[in-house]
Amino acid sequence: MCGIYGATGPLRKPLFGLSAIRRRGPDDCGHWADEEARVWLGHVRLSILDTSAAGHQPMVSHDGRIVMAYNGEIYNYRELREALEVQGEQFSGNSDSEVLLALFARDGVRCFEALNGIFAAAFWERDSATLTLVRDPLGVKPLYLAECAGRLAFASELKALLRAGDVTPDLNPLAVLHHLGYLWSPGSGTIVKGVRKLLPGYALQARHGEVLREWRYRDIGFSSAVQVSLSVDEAARQVAAAVEEAVRRQMVADVPLGAFLSGGLDSSAVVAFAQRHRSAANRLQCFSIEVTDGSTATEGFADDLPYARRVADHLGVDLHVVKIGGEMMDRLPEMIYLLDEPTPDPAALNALFISELARSQGIKVLLSGAGGDDIFTGYRRHFALTQERWWSWWPAPLRRGLSDLSGSLSARTPLLRRIGKAFQYAGLDSERRLASYFLWMEPARALSLLSPEMRQGLSVEAMFDPLVRTLRELPADTDALNRMLYLECKHFLADHNLNYTDKMGMAAGVEVRVPLLDLDLVSLAGSLPLNYKQHGRIGKWIFKRAMEPYLPHDVIYRPKTGFGVPLRRWLQGPLRDIVDESLSPQNIAVRGVFDAGEVQRLVNEDRAGRLDASYPIFGLVCLELWCRQYLDGHYALDPKL
Repeated sequence: MCGIYGATGPLRKPLFGLSAIRRRGPDDCGHWADEEARVWLGHVRLSILDTSAAGHQPMVSHDGRIVMAYNGEIYNYRELREALEVQGEQFSGNSDSEVLLALFARDGVRCFEALNGIFAAAFWERDSATLTLVRDPLGVKPLYLAECAGRLAFASELKALLRAGDVTPDLNPLAVLHHLGYLWSPGSGTIVKGVRKLLPGYALQARHGEVLREWRYRDIGFSSAVQVSLSVDEAARQVAAAVEEAVRRQMVADVPLGAFLSGGLDSSAVVAFAQRHRSAANRLQCFSIEVTDGSTATEGFADDLPYARRVADHLGVDLHVVKIGGEMMDRLPEMIYLLDEPTPDPAALNALFISELARSQGIKVLLSGAGGDDIFTGYRRHFALTQERWWSWWPAPLRRGLSDLSGSLSARTPLLRRIGKAFQYAGLDSERRLASYFLWMEPARALSLLSPEMRQGLSVEAMFDPLVRTLRELPADTDALNRMLYLECKHFLADHNLNYTDKMGMAAGVEVRVPLLDLDLVSLAGSLPLNYKQHGRIGKWIFKRAMEPYLPHDVIYRPKTGFGVPLRRWLQGPLRDIVDESLSPQNIAVRGVFDAGEVQRLVNEDRAGRLDASYPIFGLVCLELWCRQYLDGHYALDPKL
């Protein structure tokens, strides 16, 4: 993965540049290798480890004053370039990188507010010895930081900091707790103690290894106070136009471009507009996935592929399908290595397989439908939240009774699992109840799984704290649904969905772009009335209305599905041995992270159908696999550093 790596501080010369610690494509002999190029420029060492070393060199401003390392795309760079040219700026090429560097040289950190894109960037100002880091407002591109021994190190991949020796790979107990509850690290935290993420929409400045200031330069809007008054027809027209413009912007590429196509509304809408703006000489290449062993109906959602084929036929695009089964889990250790953190979501492997198929067809950029559910609604939890109006006003004792009753339901069927989850946290206050919709495990149960040493200093409240802090950034009068959408964007997207999508795509040499998270479109979605988004039981209602002229009705209004696999069934079958081996009492005792008795009790309850703990159990396995690589040094892929 091309990304940023650098370190600056008084203990050594400032190190700054790009890095990739990842699997590269095979050479002519079928071997895997990494390339490393180093060059000195004045007193700054540029360290480039890159899969296409000639194409991602750090850039230097015309006057030699500023060095920039940059990972991503600026979609409005042409408009920004035109404005610069009017003022006399001259460019030697046609890249967005050159425009970004010129903007920063002219305006400094003020230029960040004008950017519409996905990016992580670092700027070194030689005259003042000042480092500036910035991350895009939605957090599509990752950026990790570590402050240690008077130095500040940063990278696009957490493993870069570990393998470069900037950080000791010690587990962060709070992040372990969060991974059990949410499956990801919310906010700035990571699984490694001493390493944090620069938050989406934030910038940071440092000098001599010390952070001078860190601030949010741009936020996303989901405030009730900014809702606009539009007729349904006008709102649908504006949504369609904004989606089309976002897709058009993001199709600008000098390499072959394709698209994910699941057959759901989001990816189908992106493909519909991409087809309108494609080069007339080429058919749009689209990619989907088929689970071949075990119906996804056991997980409570419909198969995607028939809908993907329906959309492909309707729009006249080519559809390539990768077939997967339980054998995909043979690459689970590789997934954990590439993701940097022990994210227990098989959807990441799906993204990797599709990206690899696309790359094998010569595609280097893929358009994704990620984000539609997070800005327009669409998840089941959004409908469940609207139904709280029937009981959220009950006295706390009655709500706690409702919660207790839901806990007695069987977890064997999707319907009973959903009913139980809907009321599991009914007794909590409104902020923690909102956060609870993202939980896969009850916080007290998650805490009990930790060993006494790991539990020390932690509490049930620690599970909720990051999301509650995020909610308190919003105006007090923001309605519950927009508050939840804010959490979707700040956490479920940035900390999970976008994180694995970007890393899996880049691992295959493919850049994944997300048109539905174009900043103009996000702003429009945030301003729409609530009932235009969640309309009774129909999520994404206005988006669906907007796409009626372009897509078949049965595709637009099909059942909601997920980008997953039948994990619950596989845990009882092809994954059973790895669960038993990874979570054996002997291995747990040696690792010292979990309580062996509590873990075994959880596994037994899940297998007996008394509890649905499939994802937390998978999370325990992934954490052990992460430890074997990042703590024990038995990497699934050779970093070749």
